[in-house]
Amino acid sequence: MRTRSTVAVGKTIKQLMRLRGGGSALPGLVAERIDPDFMRRCLAQLPHGVVLISGTNGKTTTTKMVVELLESQNLKVFTNRTGSNFTRGVTAALLGEVNSRGELDADIAVLELDEAHAVHFVRRVKPTYSLFLNVLRDQLDRFGEIDHTAQLLRKIAEATTDGIVLNRDDPRLGAPAFIKDLTVKSVRTYGVSTKLLQQFPSDEQMRDADAVVVTSHHPTLRDDTSLEAIRDTTAAIQFGSTTHEVTLKLKGIYNIQNAVGAIALVRMIMGKALQVPAMLSSLAAVEPAFGRGETIMVDGTPLELVLVKNPSGFRLSLSSFNPEHTATMVAINDNYADGRDMSWLWDVDFDRLKAGVDVIGGIRAYDMALRLQYDEIEVRHVEVSLPRALREFLAHNTDQAKRIYCTYTAMLQLRRELSKIADVKVVS
Repeated sequence: MRTRSTVAVGKTIKQLMRLRGGGSALPGLVAERIDPDFMRRCLAQLPHGVVLISGTNGKTTTTKMVVELLESQNLKVFTNRTGSNFTRGVTAALLGEVNSRGELDADIAVLELDEAHAVHFVRRVKPTYSLFLNVLRDQLDRFGEIDHTAQLLRKIAEATTDGIVLNRDDPRLGAPAFIKDLTVKSVRTYGVSTKLLQQFPSDEQMRDADAVVVTSHHPTLRDDTSLEAIRDTTAAIQFGSTTHEVTLKLKGIYNIQNAVGAIALVRMIMGKALQVPAMLSSLAAVEPAFGRGETIMVDGTPLELVLVKNPSGFRLSLSSFNPEHTATMVAINDNYADGRDMSWLWDVDFDRLKAGVDVIGGIRAYDMALRLQYDEIEVRHVEVSLPRALREFLAHNTDQAKRIYCTYTAMLQLRRELSKIADVKVVS
């Protein structure tokens, strides 16, 4: 009876929020308050359990990849599609999927979770499988330094029951201490070949160009899945005794690295039942997650939204996209979901923007403009109001391809503004 009432209240709030534009985790927050065990009861129904994906960068896109790869294996997958990666976001997503009795029509759940909130999640729900992507400096006001973030991921690993997949090239995840004394049944790794390591710098290398590249392989583990070569958006990925070439729709070398992790995870989940051709075909068809390299057509020209939220993510985004013949805007907010501490902007190398930035917008627009001034990069217009900044950007670059590097809440606001003049996919 309690489940029915929770579902009724939650679905009503969710419908009201959808009328306001969607994207809110408020229904999940209300459901958690009135029925703290609702999420656990719903997820306990799944025959293949719960998959948790965490790490500093790449959670949303990697989760999308894993979902589509598992669907290619004929599994019904529940996921938190909006990228709201707190427990209340998971609960809000459940409210959109369960029937009036709280029944969930799915075989497996694939959830992305914020490192800190994942620790709260695993106290209620033990993940069957976990994928750990990376540990990089991110939102010091929330997470502290990166050793603390690694400790949070270790707590998730301790709660995982069947299998863990981790990035062997991350100095903290790749350290033998990370898996020491874990009771999980299986641990596997993924990574890149030694000749590619320089393209995927650790946090230490971000700050010290002379830092030695160290591959910290776990000596007791097989390196199951490896990125052997990259050519534009085509990746050579090796697993088993075969190297497979896949051309991705996803842009950015970081997305290719995350695709390797997604394959490693799906291989673990499916075991001998894995249909490799279907998996690789599905991977080639994956589109960018919303705001993560998403392209929106505005008056016949493409506008690309690229999420940036920490030094490594911004650096890899700049190195992945060619700024030539593309108008550039940067939108920086410092709301809670973005992180309040904007000092990380000073750890980004902006040399790739030497041709100049057309518009800077957002709450911290002037902080961003000051940062670019120190790198002697021309900024043509600064406007704190994002709607006005976007109008300025569009008005002066009518026939040119466009790209906006934006923090999380700036991306959400820009999508809302763009939906007034273009076809923007609704995510709910």
